[in-house]
Parts: sequence; C-alpha cells; structure tokens
Amino acid sequence: MFVNLFCLFTPNSPLFDWKLLRIGVRKCTMWRMINLKCGEESYPLSMAPERVLAVLRPDTGEPAGTAEELIERALDGCQEALARFRPGEQVVIVTSDVTRPTGSDLYLPLIVARLNAAGIKDRDIEIVIALGIHRKQTEAEHKRIVGELYGRIKVSDHDCDDPGALVYLGDTSRGVPVEVNRRVAEAKRLILTGAVTFHYFAGFGGGRKSILPGVSSRRSCLASHFALLKPGEATGRDPRAVTGNLEGNPVHEAMLEACALRPPDFILNTALTPDKRILAVFAGDWRAAHAEACRFYAAAFSRPIAEQGDLVVVSCGGFPKDINLIQAHKSMEYASRALKPGGVMILLAECRDGYGHPTFFNWFSYPDCGELESALRKRYEINGQTAWSLKEKAERFRIVLVSRLPAEEVRTMGMIPADSLPQALELALPMLPEDFRAYLVPEGGNVLPLLQATQSTGKEF
Repeated sequence: MFVNLFCLFTPNSPLFDWKLLRIGVRKCTMWRMINLKCGEESYPLSMAPERVLAVLRPDTGEPAGTAEELIERALDGCQEALARFRPGEQVVIVTSDVTRPTGSDLYLPLIVARLNAAGIKDRDIEIVIALGIHRKQTEAEHKRIVGELYGRIKVSDHDCDDPGALVYLGDTSRGVPVEVNRRVAEAKRLILTGAVTFHYFAGFGGGRKSILPGVSSRRSCLASHFALLKPGEATGRDPRAVTGNLEGNPVHEAMLEACALRPPDFILNTALTPDKRILAVFAGDWRAAHAEACRFYAAAFSRPIAEQGDLVVVSCGGFPKDINLIQAHKSMEYASRALKPGGVMILLAECRDGYGHPTFFNWFSYPDCGELESALRKRYEINGQTAWSLKEKAERFRIVLVSRLPAEEVRTMGMIPADSLPQALELALPMLPEDFRAYLVPEGGNVLPLLQATQSTGKEF
C-alpha cells in the first residue's frame, strides 16, 4: 500500500478523505507543498518530504535596475556601432511577434531614440516583425509589440511565402538555402532584437534566430529545422540538437551561417523573468552578445540535479502557457530531463485550444516513432517534428496528461488521459516503485533540469 505519500487539499478531491485518514498525527503543513496550475484551475499538492528530490524552479534573482535602466546600460555599449550610422541611411529593426514576449514595447522606443540622436529620421526607420512561418499580426498586436512607436515608425510583417519579398543569399555548408526578407537584406543598417530563451532543438532562442527562421522563407525555415535529423533513413535525431546546447548543434550552426550572410550592425536581446519582466539585457556584436546572454540564461534557468526521479509532476504554469499541446510540449521536453527511463510523468496542460495546429494530431496515425520519422523525412513539417518529439517521449516514459483533450486521442498519442491531478495521481501510483522519489515542477516551461555531469554552459561554438 502507498500511504503517507500525498495530501491533496483540492475541493471535492476523491483522494482527500482516503489519504487524510492514513496521515495520522503527521501534519500536512510539514510536507512539501506547492500549487500546480492547469488552465485556470489550481491544485495545491503536498508530498511527503522523503519522497521529494526537489521542487525545481529557476533561480533568477531580481533585476539589477528598472527595465529602462537595463536597456540604456546595454545600449551604452553599442555607441561605437551607432557612431557609424549616418543621416539618410535606411535602418531596419527586426523584432519578434506576440507569441514571443521580449519587452519590445520598452526597448524599441529607446533604440529609436538612440537612432534619432545619431541623426536618423523616423521616416528612415522600419520595424520588421520576424514571423518565421507564423501568421500575420493584427493591428492590436502591432501596438503591443512596438508600444508608443505605433503610428510613428513604419511596421511591416515578414511574409515567408512571398517570393518577390525575398532575396536568396546563398547556402549554408549543410545545404540550407538562405532566403531572407528583402527589406532586411537591402537595408543599409540592420539591428536584430528579441529574447533569449531555451529552445528545444536549437539550444537557445535569440540572436541569429532573428534571421533564420525569423525573416526567412518557408523553404529556409523547414530546411534549417530538418537539420536536427541525422543524415540517413531511421538514424533519428542528432543528439546535439537539444535544449540548452550549442556545441556542435547542427540547427544552431545553420542559423549562425545564415546570419553571417546578412550580419546586423548590433543586436539587443533580453532575458525575462517567469512573469515576463525584463531581467537582463545584452547588446552589441551579434555573436558575442548572444553568447553572453545564453550563458546568463543557462545559469539562471537551469537547475542541476544529482539523479533522475521515478516521478515528475510538472505544470506548464497554467493559461496561457498550456493553451495548446504544441506549447505544452516545451514543459514536457524540459521536465523529461529529470525522469528515469520508464519513469512516470504527470503533465498538467489544459490545452483549451486543442493541439495548436490543424494537422498536428494526424501525425499520430503512425504506430511508432520509427514510422513517424520515416514519414517526416519524406514530407517534413515543423508540427510533425514536434509530434515526433512528443511520441518519442511517450515511448520512453509513461505520461499521464491532465487536459481537456479527448481521452481516446490522448491514448492514440501514447499517453494516459486524466481529468484532474487527483485522478492522475491515482493512475500514477500503481506504476511507481514503493520507494519512488519525485521532482515537482510548478513552471515547467521556465526551468531546465540538468544532470550535473551534463550541465550546459550556453557557450557559442
């Protein structure tokens, strides 16, 4: 019997009375207690201390100043680059779309102020939204992105499917064609902006990623993402194309080569706290500033672990972080680093908007990862790649998914459906050893567990 393991203070929990009767004089307040969110729902969960290896959270500390102060300090280091800008030169600033919070509404006006001080007129400045293959932005979204600059500085969306708006710059050493936005390619001066985050196969976001895939053609985007697969049929994923790693990462290297074909005058990248406040700002040379940002981010958002657990209970952090399964996959990917092969993961991801792409679920018609990979090599799609990554984890672990997705479809994807955390725990317990140890991860998309022997340095290679 599993007793003295969990104490669930969830209203109407079917486990509440059953577990509480077995707690006896032991006080739940002495246990490790956290709140785990699923959509708008919150599940307070306590676990016996001897069962908890750790509660994994990022260790960001507080910003060393206001957002404006951090941005201005970073821009002070770009004075040499800005001194080369001349009045009348066309300047393009690339920034991210609304799916990637960066603090752009704060830093774009300050960058433009520096340009104005260098003699660049507003009419000679354009902001290009790095959509990659995402949809165009609405007027309201443009306002959110550029803040007080809306209506003052020209803003345009990148279009990955308009051949007339693209310029071919050459191929990378691995044969990725580099076709980029014509305005970006032909601008006299170019500034790249965005945020550094973990990326589940490019290692880190930010920096060079503003060019590829940010302002590249669909063909270029697909080819660069395809680089995560090793050459040859049924050879699987390149083991270096993983979260938090840049060394030898073929996807990262393709992006580096693409950016070198249209290098910016400087970049500005932010690192954000889990609640999306600007934590740090890095600006300057596009390679050096990005490398520094990656090292900082890895240190703040990685958590070293000495061993992997039998159980990981992970929440994406609630809505909107678990709005669909493609978004929730990031938390699944990161949390899997803390789990033993064959271990159990409970993932709380409401998925109120379903899968996140109309063809995502179709990829699970293939019975195993081998067949899905073969189909992916014949007809590559980015959402198919995410489906393959999810299926690979569903084959390595036993994943209990708390979501709104139809139960039969969850089973088709190789996971175990649950309607709530209490139900998920009931399903998980029989699959665990009697002496199981667990990690609890309340914000799965914001922390990367790393075995101490394999910690990332964020180093640029």
